[in-house]
Amino acid sequence: MAEAVATGAGSGTKTSVPRPRKRRVCRRFSGDRVFKPRSIPMTRLLPIRLELAELEALRLCDLEGLDQEAAGARMGISRGTVQRLVKSGRAKTVRALLESTALVVEEG
Repeated sequence: MAEAVATGAGSGTKTSVPRPRKRRVCRRFSGDRVFKPRSIPMTRLLPIRLELAELEALRLCDLEGLDQEAAGARMGISRGTVQRLVKSGRAKTVRALLESTALVVEEG
């Protein structure tokens, strides 16, 4: 009796589907959505997009002083995900400040 094996479309390799993104609990953000250098029109700036989840991770860890484990529990995600969000959020914020570009906060 032959055994069936699931493989990719004719390539002989297994196909992988990324895991669905876990829902993140973020505090409502009612502040300004765009932060940019004064005197430079937005049309001349290349925006850097900061996800709301990155901002929330930064707020919990840097402003409220929670460790990544506690921040993850508050957001409903793992400590490792908080670590990645904080790392990418810090990098985007610093790049926007040093390169004098716009930082746009968006849900996503």
